[in-house]
Amino acid sequence: MTSNISVGTGTAHSQSSEPRMIQMLTEDGNRVESGEYDAFAAELTDEDLRGFYRDMVLVRRIDAEGAALQRQGQLGLWAPMFGQEAAQIGMGRAARPQDFVFPTYREHGLAYTRGVEPETLLGMFRGQDHGGWDPQEHRFHTYTIVIGSQTLHATGYAMGVSMDGDVGTGDLERDTAAIACFGDGATSQGDVSEALTFAGAFHAPVLFFCQNNQWAISEPTHVQSAAPLCKRGEGFGVPGLRVDGNDIIAMYAVARASLDSVRAGNGPMLIEAFTYRRGAHTTADDPTKYRDAAEEEIWEDRDPLKRLKAYLDNHTETSAEFFAEVDAEADTLAARIRHNCMTMEDPDPVEMFAHVTSEPHPLVDEERAEFLAYQASFADAGEA
Repeated sequence: MTSNISVGTGTAHSQSSEPRMIQMLTEDGNRVESGEYDAFAAELTDEDLRGFYRDMVLVRRIDAEGAALQRQGQLGLWAPMFGQEAAQIGMGRAARPQDFVFPTYREHGLAYTRGVEPETLLGMFRGQDHGGWDPQEHRFHTYTIVIGSQTLHATGYAMGVSMDGDVGTGDLERDTAAIACFGDGATSQGDVSEALTFAGAFHAPVLFFCQNNQWAISEPTHVQSAAPLCKRGEGFGVPGLRVDGNDIIAMYAVARASLDSVRAGNGPMLIEAFTYRRGAHTTADDPTKYRDAAEEEIWEDRDPLKRLKAYLDNHTETSAEFFAEVDAEADTLAARIRHNCMTMEDPDPVEMFAHVTSEPHPLVDEERAEFLAYQASFADAGEA
């Protein structure tokens, strides 16, 4: 299937220059074949697909609560992922436990699949901590704010995995891939090009996961790049492909196939998940200033949850009770998130020194002592 989707406010690439769009679930919820990836989709049972639907509903609710809590002054900022649920859940469910994910600041769906509690995410945006979860336990790095830098982290990690011999062994519980998450805007950053350079040169087991949500804050993709983003890695020796990022079945199948290839020692790959950010870039952004309602209506019709629900309704024996139960579970989760967020205790400021280095360091000890003396000076003045 060839994509001729036009997005943004400028002229899109001509149909002849567009790469193949891998799709398995049409916008009205019907299955279509996609050649070499059909075998991976065939592994999915109806129960698996119901699980994907549940995942996406819960993640969308987590995201909505984050945005609402920020508007109510409970969070300093929130980066919505509304509309990108299929891309993230598909990738997350395709990954193996030993794979290591390097996220941006919008990978709430991937965090969910790696077992990071939503309140832990909220704690970072509330200013409680600088992450709050153990990256090694979850195989999920802390959120990265500097655009594109996590691709270097992922590539370096993947190079280490290769040097340790944990790739291409044939052992499904040992062979490991790094997943470098980034958006369309990050492809314009030098860090991403440098990561692609090293990944290609060192044959590193890293999967570059670009979620092309069409807008890098207020700049549309066609302004950022004269070529499709899935081709960005070709000059570095990193082959790429484009998948319908609102199609959960295609996302899972392509991610499974790509990760299997990377783990087998076939070198790095790049996936461009063609999706859409239906909300603001962050809660500090107003998308009405740079895009129109007509574009948003087009992408609402491509909504990943509506698409999978239509398939479950029309092609499986999924009851109305299932959808009601998922909605009720989302309500319960939202209430828990709100309660736990609003009752978080302020952290002890001295904790900022606790995790700077893995071992005690005299400079950190000196700075901690200076800070404690500074705090004590207020108590001495009766201002505590």
